[in-house]
Amino acid sequence: MSTDSVIAGGRLDGPHHGFEVRSVHMSDALVQPLLDDLERTYLRLYASLLGEEVLREEMAHYSPEEFVAPDGDFVLVLDDGAPVAGGAFRLSVEPELGDPRFSLYPEAERGTDGRTVAPTAELKRIWTHDQHRRRGLARIVLTELEDRAAAAGYSRIYLTTGSRQPEAVGLYLRTGYTALFDTHVVRTDADGPLAFEKWMLPPV
Repeated sequence: MSTDSVIAGGRLDGPHHGFEVRSVHMSDALVQPLLDDLERTYLRLYASLLGEEVLREEMAHYSPEEFVAPDGDFVLVLDDGAPVAGGAFRLSVEPELGDPRFSLYPEAERGTDGRTVAPTAELKRIWTHDQHRRRGLARIVLTELEDRAAAAGYSRIYLTTGSRQPEAVGLYLRTGYTALFDTHVVRTDADGPLAFEKWMLPPV
């Protein structure tokens, strides 16, 4: 089960709204605070539901090479050199969750596995330092990832978040993501991860 959360706005490395936006490799020492904080957050929210072993396996599931060009990127937002937010994207290759009937384009062409054939980037490892929230960092990260994914040739973005992260759900809905589930029905842990998509270009 993916519990990737939320976060994150400009293209190109450099100053951005008073912050530095930098593309890094997942092995960069600056990434470790992000990964450590995400792991603590997931354990706090989901250990009673999934168990610590499953959550730690989730954190180690993806190879760092999935988050490098040309198919991916790992972005950090730095404040005076310290990481305060970040996130990544990779080529979406695994089965996707959610109900296509709720898609903005439910008739978009799909393969035999049910996945849309549109080039899709999957957002992962989205994070904001708990001491730097309510500073607009979540929108910065999301917009940065969207811009970079579009430049890499993706026309669609896909992501999931957990049932115990209503702040993430709210952020995605406010920033133009479409919930691939009925938002009028109360979601519970039994429903599993919540899937979202955002089309940057309509399907052809």
